[in-house]
Amino acid sequence: MSSACHSVLVVDDEAGARLVMRAALRKAGYEVRMASGGHEALTSFAAQPYDLVMLDVEMPDMDGYAVCAALRTLAGPLLPIIMVTGMDDLRSVETAYDTGATDFIAKPVNWALIGHRVRYLFRSHRAMLDLHAAEVRNSAVLGAIPDLLFELDINGKCLDYRAPSHDRTALAHHQVVGKLIHQVMPPAAASVCMAALRDAAALGSSSGAQVELRMPKGKTWFELSVSRKSGPAGVEPNFILLARDITERMEAQGRIEKLAYFDSLTELPNRRSFLELVDRQVRTAQHSGSQLAVLFLDLDGFKNINDSIGHAAGDVLLQWAAERLGDGLRPSDVVSRLMADSDTAETEPGVAAEFNLARLGGDEFTALIGDIESSADAIAVARRMGQLMRRPFVLDGREIILTASIGIAMFPADGRDAATLLKHADTAMYLAKRSGRDNVQVYSASLTADIVQRLELDNSLRCALDRQEFHLVYQPQLDLASGRIRSVEALIRWIHPTYGQISPMRFIPLAEENGLIERIGLWVLRTACAQAAAWLAAGTPLTVAVNLSPLQFATPDLPQVVMQVLAQTGLPPALLELEITEGAMMDNTITTRAALNALRGQGVRIALDDFGTGYSSLAYLTRMPISNIKIDKCFVSGLLDDGQSKAIVRAVLAMAHSLGMNVTAEGVETLAQAQMLKAMNCQTLQGDYFSRPVLAGEVTPLLGKQWLIEPPQPPAQAVLQTLAQARAAQLPAPA
Repeated sequence: MSSACHSVLVVDDEAGARLVMRAALRKAGYEVRMASGGHEALTSFAAQPYDLVMLDVEMPDMDGYAVCAALRTLAGPLLPIIMVTGMDDLRSVETAYDTGATDFIAKPVNWALIGHRVRYLFRSHRAMLDLHAAEVRNSAVLGAIPDLLFELDINGKCLDYRAPSHDRTALAHHQVVGKLIHQVMPPAAASVCMAALRDAAALGSSSGAQVELRMPKGKTWFELSVSRKSGPAGVEPNFILLARDITERMEAQGRIEKLAYFDSLTELPNRRSFLELVDRQVRTAQHSGSQLAVLFLDLDGFKNINDSIGHAAGDVLLQWAAERLGDGLRPSDVVSRLMADSDTAETEPGVAAEFNLARLGGDEFTALIGDIESSADAIAVARRMGQLMRRPFVLDGREIILTASIGIAMFPADGRDAATLLKHADTAMYLAKRSGRDNVQVYSASLTADIVQRLELDNSLRCALDRQEFHLVYQPQLDLASGRIRSVEALIRWIHPTYGQISPMRFIPLAEENGLIERIGLWVLRTACAQAAAWLAAGTPLTVAVNLSPLQFATPDLPQVVMQVLAQTGLPPALLELEITEGAMMDNTITTRAALNALRGQGVRIALDDFGTGYSSLAYLTRMPISNIKIDKCFVSGLLDDGQSKAIVRAVLAMAHSLGMNVTAEGVETLAQAQMLKAMNCQTLQGDYFSRPVLAGEVTPLLGKQWLIEPPQPPAQAVLQTLAQARAAQLPAPA
């Protein structure tokens, strides 16, 4: 830095000394101002600060020491102040430094060297300014670091310590400095710190070690970063250790882990946590030779409950269900109940060591029962779970009863890993659903084959329409008044490429479960109407009956879909009869009634299928636009030898006739059944006695045939009695 930019204030009461000093300094390139006394010097400095002050000690108005002290107060500790004095005793020098002098020059002054002396002072001053700036910068940096800072030697002794200014809960300086790390921290944390020191000694630095400390503010986690300080060769190094508070991060990590391993709604372990637990327990059981049971619980019909009361209320029910299972099936509770339920409780007390409950998602729960003797112990727990669920839940003043279907898989018999056990318990639960729900089933190997085949059927069913694997057959319906075929019922058939013909009793429920029923039902309706239109075009009009799934009636645009199909195929509405079951008629009665009225208003006939097997409600018959009642074949089959079936058929016919409805009897297999139904004034018969379901091309030959169903003849004994009476009365015998 050039000396021309520095300004110097020379203060001396002797004019000659001032002038000589000014000349020497100007020659060295400095800008010089002069003052003849202390007061003038202070006034001049206050008006215009200078880079350096050269101050005579002995002045009449104010000695140099007082001026120096005043300047130091005015300018701060960094201003270079040089005392020029003829006194060179030690006391004078000490007084100069005590009052704030930077340096002193003894008189007489060597004027040839004065410029160099001042230049050296400015250089020192510059270094001091840089050092001060560095200290300020470092202080700011340290102030911004939110870490505890330790300087330690190789033995773990604390040489210096600094805590963030905002952290009022940190340890005080005197509590740390001069002490070994083992005296400040708990043994476990101190060991971690010393290990980090050793790593830094070997590698230069270390990071990532974590310690837990109990601070005044509570349990606190710190992450350590250690750096080795360079020092003279042969001297043991010191270390800088930064301890960063990571408590919030650890707590957040804990929350994330909880979300990863626990269900947020019920706070039970989730699928991941449960599977890991089962795998751990399986390994333990393999070593001990014990058995485990995995239970898979599904709440029956919960989706309908959820849809009706709302998802928020449904979540509350799930929480209550979890609490009830958790409270009612504590490990000790399971043990005591199993012992109470066991016939061998006195001789075999060691059953069910533990019980672990989890929620997989939705309305599915699982449980792990460890250290059991047999599947009977697991069944006892499962039944207890079912009992707990049957107790009513009271929500918003109304009782809600849940039931549960539960499947059980045993280790090692049913699987040797968590995934297999859970899958097989799920399979057993599915069997419980199929077995009427609200029951317990234990897995068997045959169940897997059934499930695999069902999955294959499900996948095949999704492609069956595109692959044209469906076709329709038609079962003729005999009009008793004319003895001829006047109508047919369309029935779907599926020829599977692997399994051959699949019964509709198997694939229709599957289609209803997987959402394909609407698409398949529409195909059946369109195909049947197109065939009926073809018969009409050929001069043989036939009414075609098509079955509708209850799920199809749940769609609000059913009437529009049906009328669109009729328009596309050209079939008059009067030649289409839609069959609906009693169950479908009872569900969503407002929607169903509106759809049926709309269809009946367009001329489409409505038949009530399988009458007598469901609700058989006279009230619904009078409200719905039913034109035909179909008596279920179970009543027709018992017509000849079951008085109750005969009475039911007679009552249905009487009721239907009084309401002006047609009656079709299904499942007619013998002439005697047909004769009795005709005697009861049934209008239409359907069954294998007349024809099994046939392809469309086989229907036409049957249309020309006439069946004359005569009423049943009187028994032979009655005929003989009539003949005897005729002879006795000498009357002509009956022909």
